[in-house]
Amino acid sequence: MKHRLRSAKLSRVRGRARKAAKIRGKEKKTHSKAVSSKSSHKSSRIANKFPPVKKARYLFVTGSMSGLGKGLVTASIAKLLQSQGFNVSIAKIDPYINVDAGTMSPFEHGEVFVTADGYEGDQDLGTYERFLDKNLNRAHNITTGRIFSQVIAKEREGKYLGKTVQPIPHITDEIKDALHSIAQRENADFVVVEIGGTVGDIENQLFLEAAKQIAFEEPAKFVHVVYIPELTLKEQKTKMAQHSVRSLQSAGIDPNFLIARSENPLGEEARRKLALFCNVKYSNIISSHNVGDTYKMPLVFIEQNFDKLILEEFGLKNGRANLDSWRRAVERKERAQKKITIGIVGKYSRLQDSYVSIVHALRHCEHTLGIRINVEWIDSERLEEGLMLDNTQIDGLIVPGGFGNRGVEGKICAIRYARENGIPFLGLCLGFQLAAIEYARDVLGLKDANSTEFTKTKNPIIYLLPGQDLNKLGATMRLGNCPFTIKKKSLTHKIYGKLLMGERHRHRYEFDNRYKKRFEAGGMIFGGISADKLRLAETLELPQDKHPFFFATQYHAEFTSRFERPSPVFLAFAKAAAEKA
Repeated sequence: MKHRLRSAKLSRVRGRARKAAKIRGKEKKTHSKAVSSKSSHKSSRIANKFPPVKKARYLFVTGSMSGLGKGLVTASIAKLLQSQGFNVSIAKIDPYINVDAGTMSPFEHGEVFVTADGYEGDQDLGTYERFLDKNLNRAHNITTGRIFSQVIAKEREGKYLGKTVQPIPHITDEIKDALHSIAQRENADFVVVEIGGTVGDIENQLFLEAAKQIAFEEPAKFVHVVYIPELTLKEQKTKMAQHSVRSLQSAGIDPNFLIARSENPLGEEARRKLALFCNVKYSNIISSHNVGDTYKMPLVFIEQNFDKLILEEFGLKNGRANLDSWRRAVERKERAQKKITIGIVGKYSRLQDSYVSIVHALRHCEHTLGIRINVEWIDSERLEEGLMLDNTQIDGLIVPGGFGNRGVEGKICAIRYARENGIPFLGLCLGFQLAAIEYARDVLGLKDANSTEFTKTKNPIIYLLPGQDLNKLGATMRLGNCPFTIKKKSLTHKIYGKLLMGERHRHRYEFDNRYKKRFEAGGMIFGGISADKLRLAETLELPQDKHPFFFATQYHAEFTSRFERPSPVFLAFAKAAAEKA
């Protein structure tokens, strides 16, 4: 009996133990789920904070020689992709050792283009901005000097952990990092990269190697621009192009597309030879013949289905580039009947690339206003030698920027002629300073008025900006976008329609504010004043009851002009010139 009671009691104890264990198991399981859920929630928050970076696609544009228009091809490709709804970024690789273009003469490398962040870059950056209507910055211009200086700085800081620093992989990795950072920072679908110089040159071999490595690791394609000459028999010759492609292949790169630069549309025979001997699909050989207006190039590419072919190469669904508004702007100029002549007075006039942004700003006005603008180049040194502007038929006059005193007095003569004869006048940077000097001399009676950049004088109307050091030339000027306030009812206000604006600068010398009241008493208006504590003069103007259009800017309004959105300053100037004509 006792035994049976003991067994029943033991059974009940064991049952309670099993039940307790089961409950503990459930609690443990529930706790585990809760912990897991909490951990998962935390991971989710981390993942949301650092979302995965999408992989960009790269298009590298190379060339068989300099001066082929690789920048135009690059910008046109980027525009085609952008118009299909892709987020497109763009970069220019310059193989020269200079860190940037800031200290280079216009005779060496053409215009120095200034970005909004104050970078002095290659003029192709301007082409890209004008086509994409997008602000670029210093990251978008990669030079040998920049890459090498970054690698050397890292080596000095011990960041390579004692490794032997070599061209491959350290230089090539730095190049790849520069391109990847553009893609990641902008979350780009495509990055179109122009590699400057000529394939086969020793100076761009490391850039080609870096591009080849990217193509092994990520989606990337190559576009090679070749020159197709036409000799006396009008036969298009392809041998130069074939040798150029072989040079590219020796670097381990097979081009996916060939862009044939020629005087006339590429013929079938030349196309067949290029396909056969360059190992490129017949359909992927694109004619880039002369069409007169550079802004027609994207439309020429569309006619050859270049936009669709690019997407096919990347295995993407075919789209169609929408450039209807672009086409309408091109057609407006083609239908234009009214013609005007604008004189540009400069000392670099024999090298028109020195003023390429000004020329394009005028072209943008043509397409918007539906007029044709003939540019008359006037050598300022010839004006000093006695050339008379009375012999020129001009409807407007521009005095652009520059450095040094060569040709300055000729420019001042031109400004006086425009002011006294009611010719619409636009001064840019140095043109602003010389307009002030001319007015001080010929209206205010300060005969020795001048700039301290040129000479010592008792009346330094223009003087060196505070803080400027002439012993340090690289990237030390007043550079980039600077805001300024605008005076109500001024011509500046009429042009912009705003009371606060920002434009890009590149200068060391500035109007001396000690003369400001004297100028204003003499009839001059300073419509724009810098928004900082220096209160620098940004624009000067004459009242429109005294002159139809006399306007000058210390900044470079040409740098922000875009094909479908012209600079307000140039648009107002072109309208005034057209009204005079």
